[in-house]
Amino acid sequence: MRRFVIIGAGEAGTRAALALRQAGAGEVVLIGAEPGLPYERPPLSKPKDAEVTIRPIATTFDGIDARFGVSVERIDRTARSVALADGTEVAYDRLLLATGAQPRTLPFDAERVALTLRTHHHARAILDRIRPGGHAVILGAGLIGLELAAGLRLHGMAVTVLEAAPRALGRVLPETIAAELVARHRQAGVRILFDAKVTALKPGRVALDCAEDLSADPVIAAIGVAPDTRLAEAAGLACVNGILVDASLRTADPDIFAAGDCAAIDHPGYGRFRFETWRNACDQGAMVARAMMGEDVAFAIHPWFWTDQYELGLQMVGLHDPARMTVRRELAGGGFILFELDQQGMLRAASGLGPGQAVARDIRLAEMMIQKGARPAPGMLGDAQMPLKTLLRAA
Repeated sequence: MRRFVIIGAGEAGTRAALALRQAGAGEVVLIGAEPGLPYERPPLSKPKDAEVTIRPIATTFDGIDARFGVSVERIDRTARSVALADGTEVAYDRLLLATGAQPRTLPFDAERVALTLRTHHHARAILDRIRPGGHAVILGAGLIGLELAAGLRLHGMAVTVLEAAPRALGRVLPETIAAELVARHRQAGVRILFDAKVTALKPGRVALDCAEDLSADPVIAAIGVAPDTRLAEAAGLACVNGILVDASLRTADPDIFAAGDCAAIDHPGYGRFRFETWRNACDQGAMVARAMMGEDVAFAIHPWFWTDQYELGLQMVGLHDPARMTVRRELAGGGFILFELDQQGMLRAASGLGPGQAVARDIRLAEMMIQKGARPAPGMLGDAQMPLKTLLRAA
């Protein structure tokens, strides 16, 4: 019987383990450094309640050798085994690295004043610092930073967001949608400063290059994550902004795979790329299980993400490129969609913002059009009276 060993009990690793178990592939060993059941991370950045919301990925691991609360110290590719911190060794026939990512930290934060967010422990530390009427400073106006800002405002805190770039979400969203989201935050009382340069952090204080000092508790660094490639690099696997894998999520070692936030995949549509989204981890976890069992697969799914802030829901499919033509469609239920077309008129990306789930259906239809390589006429695409289903059927 083959043994499938998975390092990392996050979304990708856990879903791979569950898929292997369901397929009856052999012995499945799931190793996670965090104690307790694996959980989904999206709720961590949305502190709506007095407790951190924990949503388990699964509640039973019958049929899986689940080892939670223990870390892996090294991989021995020659012996095909992994050494655990508790002194045990586990042999493998196939190995999956689903080690995820680690929050980036500030080089000038020697005292580690700024909190970060990645785990339940991190979220608990932030929630413990919430005081109605207090002042939180968030470094970074990305998705996590803005989600935290919305949650802290709902808890009655004053919030200042400091962004080093000239606008929010510059890498992932069109400026029009980012500006609408920023406007909603400002309406809620969030102070957002762009081109902001932090020069020093001290307990309770944030110093800016404009000579302004902000009192703050907590200070939260939401400046992105870096792939956790430490085990892979020590084992001699190639890593460049992630563990390098082919379209089947296999490394140069035929018995070792990688998936989720740690994997830099050779995507047929986007080239070498690393996706940091919840759905990507889910999809790659399910697909890598098939690849580990010997099935010929190629990961070609388009990136998709969502965020809920205040009463607004935002969704994006594809990768944003500011050089593309943009077509706007107003939605009857409120909100709008921005479609991005390349120079050949092919639909490459779509993003939408509106109340609740107003944009969800149209973003899903846009994703299907992207998958089909649709070249819709811009005038029809922007016409709210022209059903997207009609354009999809015509693609």
